[in-house]
Amino acid sequence: MFSWAKHAATIGSKPTPPLSLIHARSSLRYASTRPPRLESPDDDYSAARDWYKNIYRPELLNKLGEFRYSRSSGPGGQNVNKVESKAQLRVPIDRLLALVPEVMHKPLRASRYFAEKSSSIVIQAEDSRKREANKDTCMRKLNDLIIDVYKQSVPGETSEIQKQRVKDLQKGENEARLKSKKQHSSKKQSRASGGFD
Repeated sequence: MFSWAKHAATIGSKPTPPLSLIHARSSLRYASTRPPRLESPDDDYSAARDWYKNIYRPELLNKLGEFRYSRSSGPGGQNVNKVESKAQLRVPIDRLLALVPEVMHKPLRASRYFAEKSSSIVIQAEDSRKREANKDTCMRKLNDLIIDVYKQSVPGETSEIQKQRVKDLQKGENEARLKSKKQHSSKKQSRASGGFD
């Protein structure tokens, strides 16, 4: 592995390859006309399902971002504008994307919590008078975001019964189509043979 590629793996961004590698690629551009082999979406989905069932735990999110606290303008009686109880969680998107499957990357960037300017997920909470309760609310919102994005991005697995039902429907539809074609063909043949004597 090239040193620039190793460096990129540690910071999570795409580096610019060295010029010698760019020239080598451009000279090979016309050598092959086959498009590069891409993994099928089913492989991505099964990997994402495996990640969700076996790897993902909300505890993994605890050390991804940093919290900032400020004075809350919400409920709190005498605490309002005096105690810094409003919590703001800021998670750099690169750290979060390194944790989740690739099929979730684009929807996370399209999330309402994504701040383009800082390239991070920003979640706030000021519902409670207590700082810790607001911090917990931020973490719950982040977990809910990941679960929602997963459910929207990754379709559920199709059971064998559903697969068989689809095959049966396709088979029935094909048989009906062929029967209709045969009837149409026989009608045309009867017209051509002079059925109007």
